[in-house]
Amino acid sequence: MKIEIVNGNLYFFSSGFPSFGFNLEILKQMKRIGLLSDTHGFMDDRILSYLGQCDEIWHAGDIGNLDTAQKLSTLKPLRAVSGNIDGTDLRSQYPLKLRFTCEEVDVLIIHIGGYPAHYSREAATAINSAAPKLFISGHSHILKVIYDQKYQLLHINPGAAGIQGFHQIRTLIRFTIDKAIIKDLEVIELGQKGIISM
Repeated sequence: MKIEIVNGNLYFFSSGFPSFGFNLEILKQMKRIGLLSDTHGFMDDRILSYLGQCDEIWHAGDIGNLDTAQKLSTLKPLRAVSGNIDGTDLRSQYPLKLRFTCEEVDVLIIHIGGYPAHYSREAATAINSAAPKLFISGHSHILKVIYDQKYQLLHINPGAAGIQGFHQIRTLIRFTIDKAIIKDLEVIELGQKGIISM
């Protein structure tokens, strides 16, 4: 089988004839997102391996140090917010609240943001003003994926990928944004926080 790109279309040839093809623009419209939080300065090869398969990395705060942020931003484009343990060095580069559009999805990230029916004051103000389609928080170290019927938004807290805190299992989440659709969500268990697997 031969693979060839012709005028922005990817074709698979068998016996000299195209067996099927598709427009490469379709692939560019989808983004695979790696979402993590509460690394507290910890990063291992397992985290980097999972995130390396994504188009962008989003960090929901408590990054821990600039070295951790740099490892992530060197791997893939990084969007991040600062958390309550992050110092001025991180806060000067990463805001406490981040709002942006990815594909056709309005995204809001606040580290201490709560969850549906229990939003923090800052999150509630932003959501009441103009609800995003996707609201992401961290801080609790508790993985949650909840659809908020009242505001018609998806809330995700990826849990904690680091080794500090009361959580037992380190986690991160991967998902795809395809135009206005959030799909293919995966919860990745990185192992017990006291056991580091490389």
